[in-house]
Amino acid sequence: MRTVIPLKERKLDIVFLGFFWFNLVFITYLFDLEQIVITDPSNFEYPVWPPAFIVDLGHWWGANFDPVLLQRPVWWRMTIWIDALFFGPFYMAAIYAFTKGKDWIRIPSVIFAAVMMTNVTIILGEEFMGEFASPNLWAVAGANASWLVVPVLLIWRMWDAEHPFTRQAA
Repeated sequence: MRTVIPLKERKLDIVFLGFFWFNLVFITYLFDLEQIVITDPSNFEYPVWPPAFIVDLGHWWGANFDPVLLQRPVWWRMTIWIDALFFGPFYMAAIYAFTKGKDWIRIPSVIFAAVMMTNVTIILGEEFMGEFASPNLWAVAGANASWLVVPVLLIWRMWDAEHPFTRQAA
């Protein structure tokens, strides 16, 4: 029989939970959702959701640091759809599983991390040397670093742990 390792003993999992909550609440269904709802940031009316201040924040970020965000080529919008349709539900499942110590999240975590690293690598390729390259590479790289570092840590955490949240009962 296996028992759940208390969350207070799984310090790295607390970091993952913070990352999942931040992405679920602020990134996926606020900041990124704006890029689906508003197709042309140069000609739009404020939507009901996300709030106007989030729309303005995203447009400010795009104008000052991240031009591809305002250009919204098809490949970019597809990464946002992946976020809304797949990453958002993953964050909800992961928050539950990491909090409750459910080992079934192991393989979905590795898949999520691999897809996230792929998306972010493609995005950073555009940011660094693409048609819509950023004028502020270090700011954009720093802002995106957690979406590379956390998936690497997540794969490291889950890769060789058949039961990442439980241990054999004494």
